[in-house]
Amino acid sequence: MKTDLQLKKEVLDELDWDPSLDAAAIGVEVNEGVVTLSGHLPSYAEKLAAERAAEKVSGVRGVVVNLEVRPASVPSDEAIANAARDALQWHVHLPPDAVKLRVEKGWITLAGEVEWGYQRKVAERTVSHLRGVTGVTNLIKMHARVAPADVVERIEAALRRHAEREARHISISMKDGTVTLSGHVGTRAERLAAVGAAWSAPGVGAVVDNLELG
Repeated sequence: MKTDLQLKKEVLDELDWDPSLDAAAIGVEVNEGVVTLSGHLPSYAEKLAAERAAEKVSGVRGVVVNLEVRPASVPSDEAIANAARDALQWHVHLPPDAVKLRVEKGWITLAGEVEWGYQRKVAERTVSHLRGVTGVTNLIKMHARVAPADVVERIEAALRRHAEREARHISISMKDGTVTLSGHVGTRAERLAAVGAAWSAPGVGAVVDNLELG
């Protein structure tokens, strides 16, 4: 098992390895395997990238993000809203006009209704990387639809297609449109694959990720 000191060094190395990040602007502390990131970055996209970088390191049990977004140049809320609206309209996986948005001091709030759970994630990811965005709140809802009776089996089959060995260590349950994943995975990539498979299933409105790394 890695010590907190080892984890801190590896997280710092991973942050420094990512060309999209200014690692010098990020402070790292580790306590019993839980990493805390602090400091300020010029974009929300970099904040997300820093969190992903820390999660990639083997042995990290959790990540606390205390990073503040301070854009170097601050577009007006109107400019951000127009850019976000255009990005959503042009995205092939989002129905036209299905997603509404509001911007306040760079913070985007998404609302509306979509057919699939994965479309909620697509909308959030689309606006998260725009210049001047300081954060995103996703209030998009799904149209009420009954999940197929075999939805858990479908998710399990998708996981086996991705990585059969890892699928054996993941437990899946579903209630009222919410899928809960529990168990263990070896890497962050396996975790993302499991969560992605759950989001892609019909009738899924939320995914609770209780998977542990290691």
